[in-house]
Amino acid sequence: MTRPACVFLDRDSIDCSDLDFDELEASTRLTTWAHCGSDDIIDRAGDAEIVVVNKVLLGETEFAALPRLKLVCVIATGTNNIDLQAASQHGIVVCNVRDYAAASVSQHVFMLILALTTRFLDYQRDIGKGAWQAQTQFCLLSHPMQELKGKTLGLIGYGHIAKAVERIALAFGMQVLIARSARHRARDGRVDLDEILQRADVISLHCPLTDETRDLIARPQLKMMKDSALIINTARGGIINEADLLEALALGEIGGAGIDCLVTEPPSADDPMLTSQLKNLIITPHNAWGTRQARQRLLDGTVNNIVEFIQGNTPNRVNP
Repeated sequence: MTRPACVFLDRDSIDCSDLDFDELEASTRLTTWAHCGSDDIIDRAGDAEIVVVNKVLLGETEFAALPRLKLVCVIATGTNNIDLQAASQHGIVVCNVRDYAAASVSQHVFMLILALTTRFLDYQRDIGKGAWQAQTQFCLLSHPMQELKGKTLGLIGYGHIAKAVERIALAFGMQVLIARSARHRARDGRVDLDEILQRADVISLHCPLTDETRDLIARPQLKMMKDSALIINTARGGIINEADLLEALALGEIGGAGIDCLVTEPPSADDPMLTSQLKNLIITPHNAWGTRQARQRLLDGTVNNIVEFIQGNTPNRVNP
């Protein structure tokens, strides 16, 4: 059987020259591009039956101009960069990869939580300024630290990653609350979002970015939180209203934030989230998912989607 033509339009979004592409190359006639602008999509994918993308936007215009295209593999879990309805109208299957980054993201979540609760960066800055070296006693205790034991973690979203975060939280002796969404029963043990906001010492976001979750955490929700509470976002930029978050942090209305994803990525040099200089805000460059092991699992999951499709199956189809 002839191997299908496959084009990976933004390989550099997952590959640091450290991944094994042998199986993908064996399964398809593969062409890869480091990155791809919107003006180049149709030309580069023109003969492809399969297109692999991470963040490249594909919609009606692209699908109408790519009559050979049968399968779009999103090499990620989130599919908000694909017009799923338009894909269905053109008979194109869209698949994603799930449960590849739970270990990677959950450890990143706790890296952010621990950095904030132990005031790690503040103490590192103090050492850099010579504050410890100038002490008359053996230690620095200039920034109040907190233990996680006995604290309450609130999870908004409860997929594979959130469940991995929950397991770590329990190992630290934390209590865990899970936010109820509209599809869950009133007696399922989950609690309403407002109660999570009021009770949690740490809130960790693990929901997708949708019309319903955009600005899910904004001024009213931040005002409900404890003034000592931390909020962690390793999900998607846009779930937290960034201007409202900066205001709440600056006013001391919440204790701190660890943010791995912004509304605009990559951000501009003058993005307020990067220029605020707030000591209770830690930002990482959307790399919580990016350990080598997680990226290889992501690639392997994409290969599996392609092999299954060639065999007539679509186990991870996301469009109707």
